[in-house]
Amino acid sequence: MTTSEPPESGSQRQNWVERRREKIRAEIERNRRGEYTVPTWVLALALVLIVGAWLALIFSV
Repeated sequence: MTTSEPPESGSQRQNWVERRREKIRAEIERNRRGEYTVPTWVLALALVLIVGAWLALIFSV
């Protein structure tokens, strides 16, 4: 039987760091090109705040 040893945690961590940096670079490039999108949760929060403000205005009068 052949047993394979697990990869070293140092190289695995380095690969994770490199992938993370590449994702960040790609996101920055997309944002510079104007492909930035607002996360859905931010849009939902803004909608709730606007509706809540209108309801507060209506019920306070």
